[in-house]
Amino acid sequence: MASLTLTGLLKEVAGKFPSRRAISVSDKFNISHARLRELIECAASRLLAAGVKPGDVVALTFPNTVEFVIMFLAVIRVRATAAPLNSAYTLDEFEFYLSDSESKILITLKEGNKPAEAAASKLNIPHITATLSDANSELTLSSTQPRSKPDSVSKIINDQSDVVLFLHTSGTTSRPKGVPLTQHNLYSSVQNIKSVYKLTESDSTVIVLPLFHVHGLLAGLLSSLGAGGSVALPAAGRFSASTFWSDMKKYNATWYTAVPTIHQIILDRHLSSGETDYPKLRFIRSCSASLAPAILARLEEAFGAPVLEAYAMTEASHLMASNPLPEDNPHKPGSVGKPVGQEMAILDENGVQQEANINGEVCIRGPNVTKGYKNNPEANKSAFQFGWFHTGDIGFFDSDGYLHLVGRIKELINRGGEKISPIEVDAILLSHPDIAQAVAFGVPDEKYGEEINCAVIPREGSNINEAEVSIFCKKNLAAFKVPKRIFIANSLPKTATGKIQRRIVAEHFLAQISTAKVPKFGA
Repeated sequence: MASLTLTGLLKEVAGKFPSRRAISVSDKFNISHARLRELIECAASRLLAAGVKPGDVVALTFPNTVEFVIMFLAVIRVRATAAPLNSAYTLDEFEFYLSDSESKILITLKEGNKPAEAAASKLNIPHITATLSDANSELTLSSTQPRSKPDSVSKIINDQSDVVLFLHTSGTTSRPKGVPLTQHNLYSSVQNIKSVYKLTESDSTVIVLPLFHVHGLLAGLLSSLGAGGSVALPAAGRFSASTFWSDMKKYNATWYTAVPTIHQIILDRHLSSGETDYPKLRFIRSCSASLAPAILARLEEAFGAPVLEAYAMTEASHLMASNPLPEDNPHKPGSVGKPVGQEMAILDENGVQQEANINGEVCIRGPNVTKGYKNNPEANKSAFQFGWFHTGDIGFFDSDGYLHLVGRIKELINRGGEKISPIEVDAILLSHPDIAQAVAFGVPDEKYGEEINCAVIPREGSNINEAEVSIFCKKNLAAFKVPKRIFIANSLPKTATGKIQRRIVAEHFLAQISTAKVPKFGA
């Protein structure tokens, strides 16, 4: 059924809003929804000529460019599976991901990507390049000059069960797991995102996050296109704090979505050298990591728009829960809102649903959820139990039905039997006016099993020290939750998508102490 596929939805949009802007490449050109559909069909024809067949996995390694958008949508149009990969991976990482996804072909920009090409060559995977010089040109692939017969693509019928996207989890505890997602998974997620934020053809955003990750791909790009709205791609092919607001104003943006790290950068820039005026935004969205209530308040004050925190993961095709728009219901700082378009329950270890304000594992089921990890029966057995998908997150519903996250099961700090939520400690640290960024984490301890440490980045111009941070914590936290060791830092290690993973932070700071027993995570 075409109407329950992402491809079918975008076809409907092109028919309904043919001349409306779909994509802008900053300072270069604009592409309408009708033109985008033409480019996708043309690129799909070239993929067929290159030998791509239904079910083939096509690896895409691009910055945030229009070529990526067209190739991604062309790959799924020919019923193949797109596997977007971070262009900053090393040769070994490319080799793992290309091999694990069983990619049949690698596509990059004309400029190429040496580590990706070397890995593909090692695995005997052919490499081709994609180029679009301007809005009126056809997208060309390096390996194929002639297109296949014009009607060959039009005969292809996309099915809602087609696996169209293959991504890996970010692997907070272990080797990344492969997540296949279908046309219907993506369609369902796009509809959920559109509905909760009331996205329409009048909405416009600037893509801030990498498109090789579900947050940028689903929430930023595909939901905008699926609503008939528009996106702008920064000229640099990635987020740039220096051009962000000028792009937002130039393209009449009505909202944006980002991870807390990016929000912090935007906020810090505002505080040090703010714009003279900001566009009137309907909302600002935050997802992929916990947003401290103090940061949320600063964002709302600085930019005059409601900040809506959401909860998402790759296995759910991104969105699971979100705070609502102010006209619908209150948005609660410290909460990730209510479930959107899927069932959600808090279960104990026996699969029993918990009442309000009682902690348990957050579990979901719905049309947006993956059917299971690829070639990983062990992971599937533990993730799918009692008829639910288990997220690995601990949380609770309050009496209004809003979800509050306590932390990852494996990131909760067990100090002598007392379970400490690192998210709670982060929020306290970030409420200090002289702290710009903070992360709490567990470290091995001979007496308590685990002890709590933290790393903080002072706000620009601040000289806050460890003792002052410790005194502040003692005033605002129970004694057993106060970090035993505090690291003052200039930066924190982050993943490619801007996430801060506690195990990586712990390894980073403990490695600086030669006498410390460095924990081995993810063994």
